[in-house]
Amino acid sequence: MSQFDYDLFVIGAGSGGVRAARMSASMGARVAVAEARYLGGTCVNVGCVPKKLFSYAAHFTENFHDAASFGWDVSHGPIDWPRLRDNKTREIERLNGIYGNILKNANVDLINGHAHFVDEHTVDVNGKHYRAERILIAVGGWPYIPDVPGKEHAISSNELFYLDELPEHATVVGGGYIATEFAGILNGLGVKVTQIYRRSLFLRGFDEEIRGHLAEEMRLRGIELRFNENVTAIEKTADGLQLQLESGGVLNTGAVLYATGRQPLLEGLGLENTRVALNEQGFIAVSDTFQTAAPSIYALGDVIGGMELTPVALAEGMNLARRLYGGIDQAMDYEYIPTAIFCQPNIGTVGYSEEQAREKFGDISVFTSQFKHLKHTLTENPSKVFLKLIVDKASDRVVGVHMLGDDAGELIQGFAVAIKAGATKAVFDATIGIHPTVAEEFVTMREASR
Repeated sequence: MSQFDYDLFVIGAGSGGVRAARMSASMGARVAVAEARYLGGTCVNVGCVPKKLFSYAAHFTENFHDAASFGWDVSHGPIDWPRLRDNKTREIERLNGIYGNILKNANVDLINGHAHFVDEHTVDVNGKHYRAERILIAVGGWPYIPDVPGKEHAISSNELFYLDELPEHATVVGGGYIATEFAGILNGLGVKVTQIYRRSLFLRGFDEEIRGHLAEEMRLRGIELRFNENVTAIEKTADGLQLQLESGGVLNTGAVLYATGRQPLLEGLGLENTRVALNEQGFIAVSDTFQTAAPSIYALGDVIGGMELTPVALAEGMNLARRLYGGIDQAMDYEYIPTAIFCQPNIGTVGYSEEQAREKFGDISVFTSQFKHLKHTLTENPSKVFLKLIVDKASDRVVGVHMLGDDAGELIQGFAVAIKAGATKAVFDATIGIHPTVAEEFVTMREASR
């Protein structure tokens, strides 16, 4: 009889953990998953899915505005926030049930409770010990709010999904995905929004030209952007909150949302009872096979601090399961991973930014196109689509595709297949476009002057 209760014990039932558990079980492993909060992790409960639902809701403001130019007389009042919030919550609860059924149908044991390490083969959940040949840490991350005086008055994205009511004015602090997305969402839902970021331009690491055009678009929508600024203190007032600013000014607001990054959710995990080590950024250090310094313990997803994207965690979970139980020893490929930012308007991107491409390839060609979307030609909507291709001159390979505009994520997903396959600019040029669409512009571009 085996000395272990399970072949694989997974801590965390988010995207990566569930995928690794389900696929490992399908390959014959005895698997358990421990989860202390909610099935589906951040993405399903307080991340991608509810955020995208709110993003859809936010777009209606623009749609109502444009409707008159197409012959529709549409009147609308303020959004019924409780209805949107509660409809979202019902959908999330439905998805929680689906995740539970996925694990049940895969013959994975689900253990409800907080798991912590006793040793490198043993975890404790609710006072009961479970021994496993291998243990996978897939606990994800948690919003980080810096130690600012008055931080107890701030909220994170977790709480925003469940607010009792929307404020008249909200201040978003941060310059990453989450901050920029929620600035647009809140603005679209009728909230006056100020976004504060400590650097000169948000979305660091993305193509600089795209970032600049997004800032213009957000200002057109009435969002106040304050770059090179920060909050030094938060004070509760009779009317709401008062923010003390680094520049010396003050800002009165109804709510302050901190979206200043996420940290790995390691508290209470008992890593001190193992040889698992952290890297300089505080994430769990792993090899390219997701193995920690403790040979029996693995980690993947947001807790290892790579590309903190749900599809990446899913791919990592699949890769690990195949490696451990499927006999497929294949390295995880992180090149040309597409992503989208559901800001207003959306950004979709795959491959290298212009700045990254110049550093890696040297001699590149840059192709851009900016124009008014066909559906806005009948309206007074000033928004413009911006598209960008980056080509390595030596190989003619397209190494970057970027878009700012409605449904950018949907469009870029298709182009990501071509980029992953190694499509050249000649292939793009030889492809017949679909007319009239935004996408056809990607196959008719001429080089921009630089």
